Amino acid sequence: MAVQQQQMLPPQYVEDLQKDYGKQLTAMTAAPLDTAKFAPQVAAQDQYQQDAYTLAGQGIGAYQPYLTQAGAYTGPGSQAAFMSPYQQDVIDATMSEYDLQAGKGMSGIGQLAAQSGNLGGGREGVMRSEYQNKSDMNRALLQSGLLQQGFGQSQKAAQQAYMNQMQMGQGIQQFQGADIASLGQMGATQQAQAQAQLGATQEANRLAAYEPYERLGYQGQGIASIASGMPGQYQSTVTPNPTPLQTALGTGSVLSGIYGNMRGGGNQMTMPNLQNISDVRLKTDIEPIGQSSAGVNIYSFKYKGDDKTYQGVMAQEVPWASIKGDDGYYRVDYSKVDVDFKRLS
Repeated sequence: MAVQQQQMLPPQYVEDLQKDYGKQLTAMTAAPLDTAKFAPQVAAQDQYQQDAYTLAGQGIGAYQPYLTQAGAYTGPGSQAAFMSPYQQDVIDATMSEYDLQAGKGMSGIGQLAAQSGNLGGGREGVMRSEYQNKSDMNRALLQSGLLQQGFGQSQKAAQQAYMNQMQMGQGIQQFQGADIASLGQMGATQQAQAQAQLGATQEANRLAAYEPYERLGYQGQGIASIASGMPGQYQSTVTPNPTPLQTALGTGSVLSGIYGNMRGGGNQMTMPNLQNISDVRLKTDIEPIGQSSAGVNIYSFKYKGDDKTYQGVMAQEVPWASIKGDDGYYRVDYSKVDVDFKRLS
């Protein structure tokens, strides 16, 4: 005796879509992604930055020669290098002129003595002696003044040379510092541009690598949406005659018990059964409520004939975690998905 049973199946095109989706997903995830194409990269230093680094190294101690030279212009005798080569000539000429004028003064004393009738007398000798002493003193003062003037001028020249050397040493550092800063800024700008280009290339490679997965994800969401809103079709199937066990237990009670447990209407339905039976064809009031970290869609739903609300997945969307039972409905092994099955209300 044949037993008639009714199964609630989706339209054939929906089942074909689900099978095709499962094949695509399995094939796509079988090979690992080549992440090297979108791995983070750091742009190398620009040539300007390298030049700035080299110049900074070369500039260390570049002021030392100027400090050494400046030191030579300090201390006793440092002014000697700045004495005028014509100073002695000037002194000699000045003293010669002085001696000439002094000689004329001495001759004048003799003339005055002759006019007064005291030529060769004691008064003339006193006048000559006083004149000579004063002349010698004035000559010494004139000569020392000329020497002091030359010394002062050379000392000022040495001090000025010292300041010039110190300023040049400081200028070297400032000029090199300005060059280093300019090179560093220009190099940093170029490096930032190169880094931006690397980032754009990395993102383009990442989008290209994940585009098939995103497209497949949209396809899966579309199939789930179609399946959840599509009414089932009733088909009559002829099954073999019941086994002796079925006959002994009663065919009607066995089938009604299985059907009741499957739909959630029987008193024997337990949480493990609900977790296993996740076929979209047995659910109603299906609403998407999010996605797991692995991209699996999460839904809230009710089992047909049960007013309680649960959270879980659609078996048809997770073929790697689904098994088709003898009754034609899919079960889900929730240990293979990152979604928890639980009762919401």
